[in-house]
Parts: sequence; structure tokens; C-alpha cells
Amino acid sequence: MARKLKTYQTSLGFFDLAVAAPSMKAALEAWGAERNLFHQGAAKQSEDPDVIAATMAAPGVVLKRPVGSSGAFKEHAELPSDLAGDGRSKKAGRKSASRKPQQHTNRTEDAAADRKAALAFEREHKRRERERAREEAARQKERERRQQAVDNAQNALDAARRKHEQNAADLQAELELIEEKAQAEEARWEKERAHLETALRRARGQVLLSSGYFAHASRLAELQV
Repeated sequence: MARKLKTYQTSLGFFDLAVAAPSMKAALEAWGAERNLFHQGAAKQSEDPDVIAATMAAPGVVLKRPVGSSGAFKEHAELPSDLAGDGRSKKAGRKSASRKPQQHTNRTEDAAADRKAALAFEREHKRRERERAREEAARQKERERRQQAVDNAQNALDAARRKHEQNAADLQAELELIEEKAQAEEARWEKERAHLETALRRARGQVLLSSGYFAHASRLAELQV
């Protein structure tokens, strides 16, 4: 069975808020409050007949009015006209106004009306939950899109790094092969150079011997003459 609704009121930021809800917990959830405003004395159950009438006409819908004002609560309210003014004086004026004795309406407990209001609250609550679910789904989709972009960028970086490492390894292998060829060429050249230098020395020695022989023979011929 649907629970009877009550009207709860608080102030957050630039607005006074009011909502018809079955419990304080439900009111805090509707306001999006992260702390228990009732325990802190920042929220209360309203007994203002005008506020009650406005919230009961739209169960579960958070109604607003500029903070410190005494106007009617609406679903879409304008910001306070004087944000730079002395907020304490407004609050003091509101407190002094709230000290006026309130007229309590003697409403007949109409079970059908209570049930209708409670069902309207449940519909609004479900609508709000669906809206939150859609917003969360959109946020999750956006997070997944961003994560996919991160993954794509990371994969591209990893692929480029692997390609670089492979190219570097291929170049290193080529350098090592060239170094081996250079060393082999140097060893071959040293061997060939030693052989050729030996041959050159022998050839020069033979030239010297030959030159000495011809010089000696020439001197002998001169003596015989």
C-alpha cells in the first residue's frame, strides 16, 4: 500500500526547496542531498498550507523559490533578484515572518486523495529514476568512448614501438654483419699486404743483386782491356 505523503522543506544554494514525499529519506533523495539535512536542522516538515498544497499538486517534484523569499513554490523558479544583498537580513526577515502563527487547515483525511497523491509521487519517483538511469547510461557510454579512444591511442603507440624495435633490431643485425665483413676484409688485406710486401722486398733484393753483378762485371772488363 502506498504511504501517505508529507511536505518537506529546506534551503540549498540560491533556492528554498519543497517536495511531497513519503519520508525524510525520500525527500533527501529527491533533493539530491548527500548529507542528512534533517539531522543538521537544515530541513523540516512543512506545515504551511500553501506550500503543502503546491507540493501535493505535484508529488515527488522538487519545487523552488528564491531563497529568503515568501513567494509561491514552482518547478522552475528564477534566481534571487539581489544576489549581492545581505543574505542574513533576508534570512532574518524570513525567520521573523515565520514566527507568525500559522493557520492549520483542518483537512479531512481522504484516503482516496492520499492514495492518488502517493501514486503520483511513485510515478514521479520512477520518472526521476529513469532519467537518472538514462543520464548514467549516457555518462557510461561517454566513459566507454573515451576509454576506447585511449585504448586505440595506446594500441597505436604499442604497434609503433614494436615496429621501431624490429627496425632497430634489423639495423643492428645489419651493422653486426657489416662489422664482421669489415673485420674479414681487414684480415684478408693484412694477409695479402704481407704477402705482397714480401714479394716486393724479394724483387728489390734481386734488383740490387743484379745491379751489383753488372757493376762488378764492368770493372773486370775494364781491367782486361
